[in-house]
Amino acid sequence: MNNLESILTENRVFQPNPEFAAHARIGSLDAYNALVAEAQNDYEGFWARQAREFLTWDTPFTTILDDSNAPHYRWFTDGKLNASVNCIDRHLPAKAQKVAIIAEADDGSVREITYQQLHDEVAKLANGIKSLGVTKGDRVIIYMPMIPEASIAMLACARIGAIHSVVFGGFSAEALRDRINDTGARLVITADGGMRGGRTVPLKSAVDKALEAGCASVEKVVVFERLGNAALNAGTDVAWSALIADKSTTCDPEMVEAEHPLFLLYTSGSTGKPKGVQHATGGFLVNAALTNAWVFDLNDDDVYWCTADVGWITGHSYVTYGPLALGVTQVMFEGIPSYPDGGRFWQMIERHKVSVFYTAPTAIRALMKLGDDVPAKSDLSSLRLLGTVGEPINPEAWMWYHRVIGSERCPIADTWWQTETGAHMIAPLPGAIATKPGSCTRPLPGIIADIVDDEGNPVGHNQGGNLVIKKPWPSMIRTIWGDDARFQRSYFPEKLKGYYLAGDSARRDDDGYFWIMGRIDDVLNVSGHRLGTMEIESALVAHPLVAEAAVVGKPHDIKGESIVAFVVCKGDRPEGDAADAMVKTLRDWVAEQIGPIAKPDDIRFGDNLPKTRSGKIMRRLLRGIAIGELPQGDVSTLENPAILEQLLGK
Repeated sequence: MNNLESILTENRVFQPNPEFAAHARIGSLDAYNALVAEAQNDYEGFWARQAREFLTWDTPFTTILDDSNAPHYRWFTDGKLNASVNCIDRHLPAKAQKVAIIAEADDGSVREITYQQLHDEVAKLANGIKSLGVTKGDRVIIYMPMIPEASIAMLACARIGAIHSVVFGGFSAEALRDRINDTGARLVITADGGMRGGRTVPLKSAVDKALEAGCASVEKVVVFERLGNAALNAGTDVAWSALIADKSTTCDPEMVEAEHPLFLLYTSGSTGKPKGVQHATGGFLVNAALTNAWVFDLNDDDVYWCTADVGWITGHSYVTYGPLALGVTQVMFEGIPSYPDGGRFWQMIERHKVSVFYTAPTAIRALMKLGDDVPAKSDLSSLRLLGTVGEPINPEAWMWYHRVIGSERCPIADTWWQTETGAHMIAPLPGAIATKPGSCTRPLPGIIADIVDDEGNPVGHNQGGNLVIKKPWPSMIRTIWGDDARFQRSYFPEKLKGYYLAGDSARRDDDGYFWIMGRIDDVLNVSGHRLGTMEIESALVAHPLVAEAAVVGKPHDIKGESIVAFVVCKGDRPEGDAADAMVKTLRDWVAEQIGPIAKPDDIRFGDNLPKTRSGKIMRRLLRGIAIGELPQGDVSTLENPAILEQLLGK
């Protein structure tokens, strides 16, 4: 990081739309600067004001920030609240008949759920879960399609104080099993299946397979009848419809301490074991609500659509909790942007009169390749703000989004944040901050971000370094479930003076704008999904014919990064047809072990891997080989130089 250089030059600047700014929650640079100054002058007071403004507390807090056990920071510790109350009850009866969720299924069918209906469904499921013996503090795994029942399950857990952990429906039975066992979950909530791109996603069979492999903590499985073909296992499985059939639409909420865990969400790390990121109820909700209000400028008459799955943090902060905490109407979509054709997103925006649209650069790049005339077939005039999430957006994709989708009038909120941060950290306030294509712009008020070298010293403008957050904020990760030492080692290394280490490299330009440059570790970013190389390597090595494997990423026009695997087989190195067959075998194997998202795009075989004399794989060299270049620079520590040309195919 100390010698990281920036090679990106981008000089285009877009000022806030005056018409937008005139009605924005934060409508000028002066207003933004005033909030920044407030946080600088009275940091705790600033966050206390936000917590009181954006949330409803059953027991008001008097303690704001407890830093006595840093970096295990605690916020609003003596306050009590309930997340489901903040997302539903407090909007009643005033918004009882307002639509909370417009749900469009994969086949195009639409249903609308009002805030009153959402309340009743959450209460019935919460009562049902309680009847199964689940209580405050118990962990519940949610493995669902992208349908309203996924959010209902999350909110039902929150209502009774159970801790939910949502597992992305694309993960395999093995990945699901690992997460069940790490949480010690008593209950799994799933569906008989989902629909995605016209195909069935067999969720229930994956749960069955996970439990057969050994999940001793699980007592019951609740199965939502999405497809109507569930085969229930006697003794463990309970149909969702049967569970809630006789349950009351009244369920007294469990008021929990602000620091009570709301959820665990597993994110990949550079070691083999996924990390269970733990978020606290009060602090998470503060930033989730605040950023939806500030960055998306959400108002009561907006129709908001975040395309993320609830299996990722974006689906927690910007689908289930943040928008509902503000009482807005949002769209949920079960399918994919390319089915039945590449106009699906734009048709849905027209159909539902979407005004705020939040999606990933991966989707934007894929849809951009289809041409301008595809979105031109749909009326996108309802849009007033666009957002991007998951990875940095390259400037030309930003410009296409701005020109073709936003008609050069919609501000674009390019948001930088992480599973661990809980909410946006660096993003433009659309009525106040000028934007630059490819930059996430400036830190939000109350977020003290910087770029430092490996010793924690600030670097100069336009120099790359470690992106850090220098002060705690309410929605920050509290710990890694069951592994405090790993939490401190991963995010608060001693050499960085107690700063939160994001794991991203970045630079700051002369205007103070932040530009994300990539990861500083070996975590891949594939289609907006963070995947640890070690998880994929572990899956490859688990195959009986594989002796060793190393995984790196290389740039990909659509996915951001594609996965390249270097494999050493047991026995002779396969060649020709045997190599082709082995590639297919290993790709299918990884899909079974982890999930389709982790399948390597390119698998290359070698007699061994480039290693130092101490046995460390030199990933820097593999990244060069992946893009077809003989690595430059110092290779004096390399034990086996001849392997480089073999892996390059020379």
